[in-house]
Amino acid sequence: MLVLVAPGQGAQTPGFLTPWLDLPGVEDRLREWSAAIDLDLVHYGTKADEDAIRDTAVAQPLLVAASLVSARQLFATAEDFSRLVGAAAGHSVGELAAAALTGVLPEEAAMRLVRKRGLAMAEAAAVTETGMSALLGGEPEIVLPHLEKLGLTPANVNGAGQIVAAGTAEQLAALAEDKPEGTRKVVALKVAGAFHTHHMAPAVAALETAVTELTVADPHTRYVSNKDGQVVSSGRDVVQRLVGQVANPVRWDLCMEGFKELGVTAIIEVAPGGTLVGLAKRALPGVKTLALKSPDNLDAARELIAEHAESAE
Repeated sequence: MLVLVAPGQGAQTPGFLTPWLDLPGVEDRLREWSAAIDLDLVHYGTKADEDAIRDTAVAQPLLVAASLVSARQLFATAEDFSRLVGAAAGHSVGELAAAALTGVLPEEAAMRLVRKRGLAMAEAAAVTETGMSALLGGEPEIVLPHLEKLGLTPANVNGAGQIVAAGTAEQLAALAEDKPEGTRKVVALKVAGAFHTHHMAPAVAALETAVTELTVADPHTRYVSNKDGQVVSSGRDVVQRLVGQVANPVRWDLCMEGFKELGVTAIIEVAPGGTLVGLAKRALPGVKTLALKSPDNLDAARELIAEHAESAE
């Protein structure tokens, strides 16, 4: 059974969209979305530097656009997707890509929503200097109380020995100086805010208003939610979870447990892939994985689909 996953913020790197523009129709699609959301996705995905694409208001639409155009190379229609993919999920902002790929939202509506999400979260992040750091290694029963002591929130519980802490710059500096026992490393992430914490409450309010305008459908393919790793069958419920997740922790560990319960045998991470596949390799031994980093990976992805899509329902 094949699971398709979409990465979250921090996965972007300068120029990562450049090779995708050589494929038929990709640049045209990106320019259509750019006009719809008033953001030059082609420029930011090919020419902008690391600081420019670190901006939340830029990074989020850029990541969702990359996920959608890369997935389209593997699944030309919704019928192809639902026939070949057993389940889909996204990490943080990647959930908007998953919502579009499973038919909950039309692609352009997802792009408009992610633009509003990015702007609202950037505005919320500007109130206080905040950020996020990944803790590699360490046991949750030791790490979580340590974060609480420092006033930090476990914003992403990613499984496979990785928890991401979020909070103020001062709190994160204290963590770097005083990491929990058993933690190998603390790595500052390329994000500009304490996402999935109370610092994002203003963005939740903005999104609650934005989603009232959406036309929503129930997913045609199993959609696994960041909130609890459960399959969500109501499109309206998916959208409400998308709103709430902005200020609540991402439980990717529970998503991977959910994939296992569904019988996953292979995982493809759409562009710019790598992070989620790395977690899966550690947490789901025996499951085949592939990161769609560039068009050079498309043939291998198609082979993996052919091998593992037979069990998709």
